[in-house]
Amino acid sequence: MKIQERTGAGAGRSAAPAQPSVGDRLPSPPRERKPALAALAVLLILLGALGATVLVLQVGDRVEAIQVTADIKPGASITEDNIKVVMVNDDSGAHFVPWDQRASLMKLQAKSTIYSGTVVVGEMFGAKAQMPEGKASVGLALKDGQYYADIKSGDTVAAYRVGTSGSSGSSSSDSSDKGSSSSSSGNGFIANASVESVKGEGDATVSTGGKSITLLVDEGDAAALASASSAGEVALVRITAK
Repeated sequence: MKIQERTGAGAGRSAAPAQPSVGDRLPSPPRERKPALAALAVLLILLGALGATVLVLQVGDRVEAIQVTADIKPGASITEDNIKVVMVNDDSGAHFVPWDQRASLMKLQAKSTIYSGTVVVGEMFGAKAQMPEGKASVGLALKDGQYYADIKSGDTVAAYRVGTSGSSGSSSSDSSDKGSSSSSSGNGFIANASVESVKGEGDATVSTGGKSITLLVDEGDAAALASASSAGEVALVRITAK
């Protein structure tokens, strides 16, 4: 009787489907590779990088230009000592003077004052003008002590006549004969002038401190300055330009 009940109870139950074990999972289908899409993605990345590079190069097209490192007065020229190279963008429309053209620029003169730190553009310079009306150029051959250490083109100077004392053995007749010249050779202001050029650096005259200096002075002061120079009695003092 008990055996029948157990059999009947078991007969009414539904059989549960057997679950596959972990080790019996079905393999997933392999992913389909798409080489064409991968190649397209790589191509797009390369094109984007190339475009960004071209844009940067166009925006940042830089050239070597000339920058002045000291004030340049009207009529003065640049030298190797008052310029330096600087990188600038060449897309601004300004006529920057390339660094490799500095030698040609040295033959020109500033039209107006160019202040230190300015990047040079072509419009700042022009051909050297002829001698201004009422002016004269006077060349001086000066020794060390007759000029200040860093004298250069464009400086404004005052020229003084520095008298030389006569020897102790000179006779009274000699003194009387040179009365007029001794009075003119006493210390005294001659003229204000602008330094046009300075020569003597880097050659044999440096050993003795000699320089050839050309001054631009008023025409009326030229004779006195030339006379004092020929006597070796000129001293130059730098002054502030007015």
